Amino acid sequence: MIYAFLADGFEEIEAVTVIDILRRAGREVVSVGIGGKNVRGAHGITVNADIDDSAAVLDEKLEMVFLPGGMPGTINLEKSEFVQKALDYCAANDRYIAAICAAPSVLGHKGILEGKKASCYPGFEKELRGANVSFDAVSVDGKIITSRGPATAVAMGLELAEIFTSREDASKLGEGMICM
Repeated sequence: MIYAFLADGFEEIEAVTVIDILRRAGREVVSVGIGGKNVRGAHGITVNADIDDSAAVLDEKLEMVFLPGGMPGTINLEKSEFVQKALDYCAANDRYIAAICAAPSVLGHKGILEGKKASCYPGFEKELRGANVSFDAVSVDGKIITSRGPATAVAMGLELAEIFTSREDASKLGEGMICM
């Protein structure tokens, strides 16, 4: 299972695109609203999350957490006690952690990016404490996957699909979406 965290001010393109692609790839993705199920995006689009953070459980079923960027969504994710606990759980239990746009800054502030290759939205590089900053659309370093922003959401989604399926399946998925 994958938790996709949505906090008020999240970047809609990043969240919905990555969730959609992972679901097309057959993954169980649960959108988790921080502070409630109805979450308003950075551009005024309200999404009804599958569950809110009070219903989310950190256990062996959790394979990955995904943090979309956006402002003030990234700030609200970082303030969330549950998001912090989920990141700690994933780091301690060798689970995947994915973040896009400004959200890799949350990982940088926690020290999760120390010595890791990481991408982010331009201007957030200094927030990736200890990271080997990359300007690649998507950076994969072990169980940490980061990406640059809205225009790279499809690439990130397909990279995550490949991690959980195969290169061939992800390529077929991208071809079916007319991405490749």
